[in-house]
Amino acid sequence: MKVTAIKQQEKLKGRYSVFVDEKYAFSLSDTALLEAKLRVGQELTKGELDQYKELSADDKLYGLVLRYIAIRPRSKWEIKTYLARKHSPPPVQEKILNKLSINNLIDDEAFAHSWIESRRLLRPTSRRRLQLELKQKHIDNEIIEQALAEDETDERGVLQELIMRKRKQTKYQDKTKLMAYLSRQGFSYGDIKTVLEAIANEDA
Repeated sequence: MKVTAIKQQEKLKGRYSVFVDEKYAFSLSDTALLEAKLRVGQELTKGELDQYKELSADDKLYGLVLRYIAIRPRSKWEIKTYLARKHSPPPVQEKILNKLSINNLIDDEAFAHSWIESRRLLRPTSRRRLQLELKQKHIDNEIIEQALAEDETDERGVLQELIMRKRKQTKYQDKTKLMAYLSRQGFSYGDIKTVLEAIANEDA
């Protein structure tokens, strides 16, 4: 068997179709193609062809993962869950996770910091809520605590901002309902009471 053509795909510019004996055999990304060192005219055994087809499947899956993490940063657990949904076997999952790690594309510490920073920018969020969200992403407790310790956001300042925003809504003119809402957002009773009293004194 001989590689008779290697053609760039029209829909996926970074992917190439490999033809063996004039028939389409498999496809590879430009990076995988370079690493494989395939060339037109190269002779392949059946075993080698099977290996390239397996490489093609893994390469396609890796490409899907790259697109998945391009949407937003992902934790290691999220990527493993995504790979499991794609029915990839554990050895393939580990291979892809190792490749992501080598290329600095997966890092739970960086993810935790990024998550806290983005959530702080989006809306007033309590430290407890951030901790819970990161736990739901299966980030290690030690990493969570370290990331939160390095977050210099003033918790009471965040709480005051949220209170001022919610007080504009008719529903939260009721102090009891407002306090219940703030508690559900992860703020402590002590902080809620202190900030509400401070606001009341300013309004007086």
